[in-house]
Amino acid sequence: MDKLKQIESFVSVVARGSLTAAARAEGVAPAIMGRRLDALEERLGVKLLVRTTRRITLTHEGSAFLEDCQRLLADLANAEASVSAGGVKASGHLRITAPAGFGRRHVAPLVTKFREQHADVTITLNLSDRVVDLAAEGFDCAVRVGDLPDSSLVSVRMADNRRLCVATPRYLQRHGTPQHPGELAKFDCLTLSSDASQTRAGRFWWRASWCI
Repeated sequence: MDKLKQIESFVSVVARGSLTAAARAEGVAPAIMGRRLDALEERLGVKLLVRTTRRITLTHEGSAFLEDCQRLLADLANAEASVSAGGVKASGHLRITAPAGFGRRHVAPLVTKFREQHADVTITLNLSDRVVDLAAEGFDCAVRVGDLPDSSLVSVRMADNRRLCVATPRYLQRHGTPQHPGELAKFDCLTLSSDASQTRAGRFWWRASWCI
């Protein structure tokens, strides 16, 4: 049986004056509250309450134990409140890395808004297309386009990144317009790669027609 639930039941019974009232507040049968108190007293090896059909009285040990239990539950409630949504006040230094172009357009504008909401946080924003080793270089967060390789890092998908294969009208006039993605192998194409020479592959979805 849950030790914390036993303590909560003990405090509740004393505060409400009866097993029935405490059970009604929790939405359980009085017998369940009784079993919790029995289990608590058996585990501690002392009598905490003198229970009769008319009233409940604390023993000397029960009175001393009650104060400790109330303090314990209050501390627990405060601890939970301090880390609940909105309860934590962010502070410290945050190091972020993001791709140069994407970072300037989408990440950098958010830094000012973040600082307005969390004045105790200082931020370093590194904008680079280089593949950064977060652990080795001391970064807390990275915004990247692509899939996360197998690692112990945790990723959160924020949005889809749609890319297009394009050509200038002059190039198409000189070399023709491809009618199928397989024909791209015959054309001069520029592909985006990282400093680590990892080409970012593209995926084509073929439908009824080819569009440039």
